[in-house]
Amino acid sequence: MFLPISIIDDFLKSYKENNPKEDTKNLPKILSETAKSKKDGAVCNQCGQPIWAIGTAIVGWDGCFTCISGEADNSEDYEIEGVCF
Repeated sequence: MFLPISIIDDFLKSYKENNPKEDTKNLPKILSETAKSKKDGAVCNQCGQPIWAIGTAIVGWDGCFTCISGEADNSEDYEIEGVCF
């Protein structure tokens, strides 16, 4: 199970610190949209599992944690709070 993280307070701050050259101007809106999509039942384009809202926002295509990251264990990774399931 993912570790829940807030969009503004935690994730965006951390993402900006770790990716200083990235344009993050639209990221809050995109994260909100992908979190809503996940709540509404969006699934991975590759395997049909629920999307990973954070990963989908970053890579730009609807994907689950495993298809985006290549890993199966998400217990040490983050997902937007309220959509962790």
